Amino acid sequence: MSAESISLTGKILGATLFYPPGSQEVQPLVALLKSSDWAPLWPCATEDAKAQATEMLSQTESAEESIDDAYQRLFIGPYALPAPPWGSVYLDKESVVFGDSTLALRQWMRENHIGPQLTQAEPEDHIGLMLMMCAWLAENSPSLLNAFLTVHLLPWAGRYLELLRQKADHPFYVGVAILAESTLAGWQQALAIETPVAKLYF
Repeated sequence: MSAESISLTGKILGATLFYPPGSQEVQPLVALLKSSDWAPLWPCATEDAKAQATEMLSQTESAEESIDDAYQRLFIGPYALPAPPWGSVYLDKESVVFGDSTLALRQWMRENHIGPQLTQAEPEDHIGLMLMMCAWLAENSPSLLNAFLTVHLLPWAGRYLELLRQKADHPFYVGVAILAESTLAGWQQALAIETPVAKLYF
């Protein structure tokens, strides 16, 4: 699998899980994913996962809840989020945002001279930011990608995506979760990364 494949899929999945669906970053991606045109070109997921994701994503318009309301409910609140998108919620005993694992990620980024691409006070371990970070690393510092995945993303991403798939209750985000699960597994296989075991608290 090429760095370009990881970069492309990381950017699309990361943006979709980070920015609001009506934003200029994601609006064209929503339109693309609702069609099935992307599936034959998607390089990092199984055919079965792509078929399942395509089926879910095609139902976006017919869902009872708008995609904007789903994004608000799943990523912003005001109520408890069914699948919190920050790594430290899963990795820290207190299940807090900006926990020790976030600080460890921040330190790793500092040591490797990686500046956070943040325009707001969002924790660096947001799933969307981390997938976009994978894309950035694949393009700019591929030698760091395995360590980033092994230590900072893979220990909790599977649990998050499982929760999102089970609890999103909207076909668009269920479809994205299915696609992201299979894509991460594809990256892991291509890069020969063993599944890291971590104690999770959420």
